[in-house]
Order: sequence, then C-alpha cells, then structure tokens
Amino acid sequence: MNKVSTHILDLMRGKPAAGVSVELEQRDSLGNWRGVGSARTDDDGRCAQLLTQNDLHPGLYRLSFDTGPYFSAHKIAGLYPTVTVTFEVRAGESQFHIPLLLSANGYTTYRGS
Repeated sequence: MNKVSTHILDLMRGKPAAGVSVELEQRDSLGNWRGVGSARTDDDGRCAQLLTQNDLHPGLYRLSFDTGPYFSAHKIAGLYPTVTVTFEVRAGESQFHIPLLLSANGYTTYRGS
C-alpha cells in the first residue's frame, strides 16, 4: 500500500496539534508542483493518509503545513506561519511517515515509521 502520513506535536503545549491544514504536492518533470492530497490533522494531530492517488512515483514531494491559523487560535506569536518539508521518494519506496515537532520559534522533522 502506498502511503504518506504525518503527525504534528506541539512541543510548547505538550499536545498534538489538531486542526492544521496539510497539503501534499509532487514536482513534475517541468519542475512545477501539483497537489496530490490534502487533509486537516485530527484530534491526535494526525493525517493518516495524504496520498489520494494510487501510486507513489519516484521523485520530489513536499508537505506544506499551514501553522499560522493554529498559532493564532492558541494566541501564540509563531515565527513560521507555514512549514514546508520537501522529501524524495526513490524507486521501491511506498510508505512515508513525516512527523513535525513544532514550537513557536522552531520546528524539526524526521522520517518516522
């Protein structure tokens, strides 16, 4: 099964970041980005499946997290209103979990399992 998922943890509040819009895009051969999925994080800060197409083709993909409204809703002055994470899919790879650890003045990400 081809899968791209994510999970956002708010490190300042020590809780999952619920209600954050996330968009998945793929770069085509001309270098243009096209949307291939989107979702909003659930109460546990998760998007279980962002990929709306059946195949996960080799190439560049990016996740864009719309964090500005989340920070505003919690009355936090965040430095990053949008976080974009670009990653590469290689031949034979089919599952990606890309968590985001978020705070008002920084973030980190990694390839989860």
